Parts: sequence; C-alpha cells; structure tokens
Amino acid sequence: MKVVVAMDSFKGSLTSMEAGNAVKEGIQRVSEDAKIIIKPLGDGGEGTAEALLNGMGGRKVFKMVTGPMGKPVEAMYGILSDDKTAVIEMAQAAGITLCRVKERNPMTATTFGVGEMILDAMKNGCRNFLVGIGGSATNDGGTGLLMALGYEFFDKTGEKVEQGGGSLKDIAGISCENVPADLAECRFHIACDVSNPLCGPLGATHVFGPQKGALADDLEVLEAGMRNYAALTKKFTGTDYSGYPGAGAAGGLGFCFLAYLKGQLMPGIEMVMKAVNLEEEIKDADYIITGEGRLDGQSGMGKAPVGVAKLAKRYGRKVIAFAGSVTREAAECNRMGIDAFFPVIREIVTLEEAMNSKNAADNLRDTAEQVFRLLV
Repeated sequence: MKVVVAMDSFKGSLTSMEAGNAVKEGIQRVSEDAKIIIKPLGDGGEGTAEALLNGMGGRKVFKMVTGPMGKPVEAMYGILSDDKTAVIEMAQAAGITLCRVKERNPMTATTFGVGEMILDAMKNGCRNFLVGIGGSATNDGGTGLLMALGYEFFDKTGEKVEQGGGSLKDIAGISCENVPADLAECRFHIACDVSNPLCGPLGATHVFGPQKGALADDLEVLEAGMRNYAALTKKFTGTDYSGYPGAGAAGGLGFCFLAYLKGQLMPGIEMVMKAVNLEEEIKDADYIITGEGRLDGQSGMGKAPVGVAKLAKRYGRKVIAFAGSVTREAAECNRMGIDAFFPVIREIVTLEEAMNSKNAADNLRDTAEQVFRLLV
C-alpha cells in the first residue's frame, strides 16, 4: 500500500511536515509495511518558504534590505538543497504588516527590497525562483524591484524618477543597460491567487489601493501612473500584459514579473505542488492524505487541501482529509474532490488545549490510525 501525505500546516500548532509525520506514525501503527511519502505543502503565502525548506531540505538566508517605506528590514528567504532554487516571500521585504497603519502610503511604498532579495539569491547561485506575492504594501507596479535589478526609469528631463506608485505618472523612458546578464538565466514561478488586471475598476489601484492607505485623491494619481507605466512598458518590451489575470496582484508586481522577467503566474498551491513533484508520487498511490487546521466553506476556494484533491482526482485516487475542526459548510470539500474528511479533536477541550502542539500531533496520529484500521 502506498500513501502520499501532503498536509498544510495547522497554523499555531504544527508545521506542514510535523502534521505529515504525525499522520505517517498513525498509519504505521496499523501497517508497518506501508510505503508512506510525505510532501510539504503551502499555498504560496506566509510560511511557504519554511514548509519547502523543512520538506525538501535547504537553508535560510537573512538579508538586510529596503523595507516598503524605505527603512531597512531583515528579510528571510530560502535556498533549497539543489542550491539553485530560491523561495521568496515578497511580504518579507514589501509586506503591509511591515508598516504601521499610519505609515501606509502606496504613493511612496516600494518593492525595491524584493529586488535586493532576488539579487542576493542570484549571487548565491540561484537561477530558479519560487515567489509568493501576497500581502503587499505597494502600488508601484514592481518598478522598485526592477530598479534594484538595474532597470532605470527616467522622466521627461532625463532624471531618474523616485520610487513609489506616485512616480509612475512621471516615467517617460526606460533603460535596461545596467541589468546584470545573469538575470536572463533566471526563471520565475509566481504564486498568485487573484485574477485582477493591472488597471481599471478591478485593477490594482482601485481594488487594493484603499486598504494600503491610498486616499481618494491618490487613487486617480496612482491609476493614471499605472496606465502610463503600462503604455511605456508595451513600447519597451513589445508585450502587453496589462489585462492579464493576476497582473494587478501585489500592486502590479504580477505585471512586472510577466512583462520584464518572463514569469509564470499560477495559483499558490499549484506552484508548491509542482515544486515538490507531488503529481509523480500521486499517480500510483492508493490513498492521498491532506488537511489543514480548519476545513470550512472557504476551503473549496483554492486552498491547499482542495488543490491536492483536484490533482489526485486526475488519476482517480481516493482523498482523505484531516482537520483540527470542520464546519457544516465543509461539505463543499466533498464536491471538490475530498472523498471523506475527519476532525481530529477527540474530546471537549479549550482552543488553547486543542492548539497545543503535542495534543494536535497526538490527535492527528490517533485519528489516522483509526481511519486506516478500516482501510488495511
């Protein structure tokens, strides 16, 4: 019997690999001979780098970079064990959580630090990049990132424009003269879970700008700047990705990766599943085990367990999910490919007790054992 275990983290309790190992131990109580493959899981957001490093091996790298409001911040990224693949969470350098509410200002917020992280990873030998772009504080179209990589943006007088979304309207010329040649060797896979275009009422500025601190008057300036940037980019690159689904993600950072770095946008869970080669293991498995801390109605909307289930159903595999808790709306998961799901809480306890790491692991272990007593 072959079982593939791909658990998302139980946030606040267990990492992806800790949850996976607990399930494995429960199955082994019933079948010592079972072949059990554990894969790390994440959705491309916070914690994805940690999950991939824990599951695939590698190391953390810490780098002082420019934060979203120009102040230095210490950012972490991962280099996987192949020494060629970097896992970067944009929010480490340009995330909205790095700004106090009163500091938030997409007119000046920059993605420069994300570019610095990419440059550092390139210096460390990386040429393949897995990048999560959720949770940005910026609306600069990725120009800050490009500036860090050597691109230059000039106004009508030939002077370099300032960083931040408020300067996009001033761009009149673009140069790549100082971009390192090594950048052409790099491949970028971008976790993007929104489908917004770059401009318009559903674009980066109007949908996400207000939550990043943009005032009513700022929105028109930012939108005009984004349209100017898109038009000049079309002339400079010969491509037009402004209407592409996901171009408006992270204040236009999706557009930047598409137009300038030939990046591939994909749902976060798909990026991670591809990175860990999950599909190859699923093809000949008897059972697929997945899960997360809570299964509810939102779990069917692109979250990790359903992503695993959809992949498994391509090969007609049975999918079982475990969760710390489930809601009535979690029945939607059955329609999305999870054959059966089980809450692991075994008695009435407080939330604090349920989220205790040891208790959570014990509950997962015990529940997996009981389910597999029916299957073996």
